[in-house]
Amino acid sequence: METACVQQRLQDPEPGSWLPQTVPCRGSHWQTSLLACRASLPARAQPKKKKKVDVRKEQAQKDRMKKKIRKLEKAAPEMIPIEDFITPLKYSDNNRVRSLPPLSFEESERRVLLMKKWCLFKQKQNEAEKKAIQSLVEAQQEALKELRLESEELYQAAIRRDEGLFPFERDGPNYTPPLPGYDPPEGKCVDITKVYTQ
Repeated sequence: METACVQQRLQDPEPGSWLPQTVPCRGSHWQTSLLACRASLPARAQPKKKKKVDVRKEQAQKDRMKKKIRKLEKAAPEMIPIEDFITPLKYSDNNRVRSLPPLSFEESERRVLLMKKWCLFKQKQNEAEKKAIQSLVEAQQEALKELRLESEELYQAAIRRDEGLFPFERDGPNYTPPLPGYDPPEGKCVDITKVYTQ
């Protein structure tokens, strides 16, 4: 019904405006037309009065802010301490020694024998590594001599230092191997991180 009224108004526009001033027919109070905005009452609110600004108060406030900014610029920035690098004194006490349970005779003998076997294994490994390095160095020196006889330019390029060799990382064995089937307990975490504000 409402659309029919709007269509009729649009077909027969009033002189001076193509929009109708009022929309008399509505189907329901829930359905409103966009064309009814022209028929609504104008807002009766009055503009708020501007407060009188005291020039002296405003200037004093600006001066106070400038003074605070100068004071902050003069003070050196406060450095936040890194407490992870500071060991508390209670942990540096020499009396805090963990008492280990005494080992049985068989366990101490087993550990001594294991340490001897490990030392012998590392000694043989070290000797084999030294022999391999020595043979490689000798072969390298001989190849460099032959290369120098062929071309001095290639020789200089061959003896140039290789910067990609380092950093060198190596991870060795631990003192005790991990226990099979050991389930480590989950510890509690108490967050005592200090929060600094500047």
